[in-house]
Amino acid sequence: MCIRDSTKTDGTVACWGLNNNGQIGDGTKTQRTTPVNVGAGLSGVTSVAAGAEHTCAQKDDGTVACWGLNTRGQLGDGTNTNRSTPVAVSNLSGVTAVDSGWLHTCASKSDGTVDCWGYNYAGLLGNGTTIDSTTPVTVTNLNNATKMAAGQSQSCALLTTGQGRCWGYNGSGQLGNG
Repeated sequence: MCIRDSTKTDGTVACWGLNNNGQIGDGTKTQRTTPVNVGAGLSGVTSVAAGAEHTCAQKDDGTVACWGLNTRGQLGDGTNTNRSTPVAVSNLSGVTAVDSGWLHTCASKSDGTVDCWGYNYAGLLGNGTTIDSTTPVTVTNLNNATKMAAGQSQSCALLTTGQGRCWGYNGSGQLGNG
């Protein structure tokens, strides 16, 4: 569990709980029962999104940093290496929101597009493939998103028209397309 520390003006993050893959971000794999500050000088954070065992932070400069489990590339740094401190997501800027699913992460951007990275089971990344990506890929045919959300096996965007658009696994009707 991680929160942005609103009591400080530097936009730092504190995390606690299970830490077997470095998802607390303090440079260790030690479980924490009380909040500890995320390391590596992480500051300027405006929001935090926690996945199954990874965490991502949106920063006030429009970039994203992630840490923790990275077996499917969900940290977006171009590797599958777990990280116990934050690493910058590769080639990503203009971010207005970030959300983490089970093993993937998505970010909406100021130009109305959405980029996703990580596990691409059933098309979770929205780029027309089922190939995992360790760096952000742009969701196909989407250029008017205002917000987005990443679930366990699907992702959705709210469009400027007020409609929603979802992609990924639809075995129980999660995509809402009938």
